[in-house]
Amino acid sequence: MSHHIVEVKDLEYVYPDGTAALKGISFRITHGESVAIIGANGAGKSTLLLHLNGYHVPTKGSLRIGDFPLTKKTLPAVRRTVGMVFQDPDDQLFMPTVYDDVAFGPLNLGFPPEEADARVMNALSLVGLSHLKNRPPYRLSGGEKRSAAIASVLSMSPDILVMDEPTSNLDPKSRRNLISLLKTFRHTKIIATHDLDMVLDLCERTIIIHQGSITADGPTLELFQNETLLEEGHLEKPVRMQCDCWKKKFPTA
Repeated sequence: MSHHIVEVKDLEYVYPDGTAALKGISFRITHGESVAIIGANGAGKSTLLLHLNGYHVPTKGSLRIGDFPLTKKTLPAVRRTVGMVFQDPDDQLFMPTVYDDVAFGPLNLGFPPEEADARVMNALSLVGLSHLKNRPPYRLSGGEKRSAAIASVLSMSPDILVMDEPTSNLDPKSRRNLISLLKTFRHTKIIATHDLDMVLDLCERTIIIHQGSITADGPTLELFQNETLLEEGHLEKPVRMQCDCWKKKFPTA
């Protein structure tokens, strides 16, 4: 299933003001992997994600998304493959109602109204927002907005789900509901986050970025046990790995 693969080679990105945000990033993510991208503020996480569906164009290097090298010509196909959930849901919700926002993608992909409607109602059901389909997005809570943004992506049935800080500003129940939902998504997931406890729940692999470069790429639990590595990236162990109960469960941690 090559359409689920993400391959990045020697990616560099320099902002117009001369700031080097990404410095030779390379990795390959295969079908079904759930991968966390972590790092301190300003490490380059969001900048990297914005390359995965063509919002940023690399200064140097290349990307391959599924069957396509990422170019202007292949951009529409790439954006059908990659579903992007932005850090701020208000960047994603712009239609008069929740239903309209979730229907926007399928209708613009050319699905007939009947199929678009079925996709909308299925996506809203998955995130628990069916009862709010006629509500204006500005009248939603922060957690409801996040769920609506996710539904707007799920309605297009992407092969690859990319999320930037999906649990930010969520209350504990909404956070747990989101994690449970993401566990049901069986395709490729790439999640940039500061929520390392969520990473433990969802991602068997973690990539650490520090000052625009990858400093580690490997099994999540193995990396999270390396306090020196985390400190170098201005990171700390997940909260539940800091307690005595975790040490009893995993004596080598």
